[in-house]
Amino acid sequence: MRQSLPFELSKDRSFFESLGDWMGDVLYDELPEKGFECRDEQIFMAYQIEQALKEKNVLFAEAGVGTGKTIAYLLPAVSFARYTGKPALIACADETLIDQLVKEGGDVHKLRDHLGLNIDVRLAKSRDQYLCLKRFEEAEKTETEEWIDDIAFSIPDGVYAQGSMIVVKPYGDRSDYSTVRDEDWQKVNYNAVMQCAVCDLRNRCGQTLHRAHYRKSTDLIICSQDFLMEHLATKESREREGQLPLLPEVSMVVLDEGHLLEYAAQKALTYKVQSYTIVKLLERLMVDGVRERTLYAMERLQDHHELFFDQLRDDVVASEDDRKRINKSDRLITIGKQLVIDVEQLLEEFVFESELYMIPEYELNMAEEFLEHYVASIRIFTAQGDAVDWLEETDGEETLVIMPRLITDVLAETLFAKKMPTVFSSATLSVNKDFSYIAYSLGIKNYQSFSVPSPFDYDEVMKIYLHELPQEEKAAKVEQLLRDNKKTLILFKSKQAMNQFKSHLSMMARIKVAFEGDRELSAIVRDFQDDTVQTLCSYHLWEGLDLPEEALTRVIIYDLPFPPHDPLFDAKRAFAEDAFEEVELPFMQLRLQQGMGRLIRTSNDYGDIHILLNEEEARVKSEFEAILPVQPQA
Repeated sequence: MRQSLPFELSKDRSFFESLGDWMGDVLYDELPEKGFECRDEQIFMAYQIEQALKEKNVLFAEAGVGTGKTIAYLLPAVSFARYTGKPALIACADETLIDQLVKEGGDVHKLRDHLGLNIDVRLAKSRDQYLCLKRFEEAEKTETEEWIDDIAFSIPDGVYAQGSMIVVKPYGDRSDYSTVRDEDWQKVNYNAVMQCAVCDLRNRCGQTLHRAHYRKSTDLIICSQDFLMEHLATKESREREGQLPLLPEVSMVVLDEGHLLEYAAQKALTYKVQSYTIVKLLERLMVDGVRERTLYAMERLQDHHELFFDQLRDDVVASEDDRKRINKSDRLITIGKQLVIDVEQLLEEFVFESELYMIPEYELNMAEEFLEHYVASIRIFTAQGDAVDWLEETDGEETLVIMPRLITDVLAETLFAKKMPTVFSSATLSVNKDFSYIAYSLGIKNYQSFSVPSPFDYDEVMKIYLHELPQEEKAAKVEQLLRDNKKTLILFKSKQAMNQFKSHLSMMARIKVAFEGDRELSAIVRDFQDDTVQTLCSYHLWEGLDLPEEALTRVIIYDLPFPPHDPLFDAKRAFAEDAFEEVELPFMQLRLQQGMGRLIRTSNDYGDIHILLNEEEARVKSEFEAILPVQPQA
């Protein structure tokens, strides 16, 4: 049910004038009376957002750590949602940060408890964050470990009950299974092969139930930027097929940690082809009664697909990077073009099979949808246009990834051309208050911007140490630092770098160290906050992690976070006039500022930051010392 505005409207004052008066009362009087700090930077940000709402403009809102950015955008966002009758959308940097925004004691709960503002906030997570009943049923046949039984016992009884009046509450959220490892979760969650529109269990699926739940929000919907971009990328095609878009119409968008939107957009627009998925998919269609011509067409496609991946492996440039570059040979392109012919012939045979009903309808529809996506991917790959492609491992399977280089046109058409208020909120959107890097990366020409500093006196509460040492001695240095049992967050530039550190850490040192990926990440963060683990190692938590006071007193930057030398960033470098100045340096500076920002979150926080520099990293000290909050010590 639509909720009333938190303030009265009158005939002689507009909504925005009334909103401004109310925010002033809340931020200057009500919250300070209840123990909150009155922060000029927070108040300035709130009024800048109000102006962006009035003008329906893009706003880059850069506010230092401790400004109180969340409350600054929640107050106008909730009000604007109720005024327009459409929820506001908050898109976080990634899935791991969504739960933190609504956790008990967070800013949403503070507004509820201290202002009596009952905010209707609902989570819209990416599809791979939900259990897929079809994949779970398949996994249950082969998995024997305890985790599969834990999931089985969690599924509500009504899911498999008969009858039209059965009511099942939302279930199957990744965060419900805190003890399940990421690699096991990837065996039972939704993936791109599953075609929900033709699934006979779709009305009992946890993902469907969650989607129906968040669509009814009257105030706020919170999702990841990845999911927002997936929604924008698929909205037109879903509507064309008679499906609802992934997200409903909203009144405004807040991009929390908005500097990461470019990468979310690129990820949403990628095509993926996996080495073994199509083989498994077609094997399930080879049932008794299928016509010989169809079987032959499927076998021919499987054979050529395997030849394609064999040649792909030969054409990959050897490296330790997660994304491996491909030198496309003539033979690879020839096999790829043959795959296009094979798929077109098989889809013709499926037309006849659909009339014979030998293949289950769901399986056949799923295969057709998959093959149409597959052949579109191969066409782009063999065309050798300006797309960027590489080979990586996804969900434990070799995956060919194809990504369009330019996303600015897509963003302009789907997001920025709609005159919808869009607020980028982050402590780091600019380099020395220059917003041109992020604006250019996203193709934004008209925008408002501001930058306000953090209210904290960093000289009093923070020390920064620079350690210059060979790369091979970094792990030993960290182990030495950890002996004092301070609550420590160690940030790595990549999963590979974290795993290399893990392999060098002694067994005794590992006892109180948790690594991202060992379990569901928000559960690891809770254990870290509760002192169950002393040290948290992560390659994702450069932004958004909020652990005040004694919960975190030291941050170790294991490597300077330069972008990887992979095909995606190599393409960005290739199109830059000065790759170091335009790509490498601003990326590293923004990410380093984000990482350091994990330490001081409240006026009661204190601690140390240790930055480990090998010989090559030490040579660029002058490029980042100016952005350090305090003078570093050797």
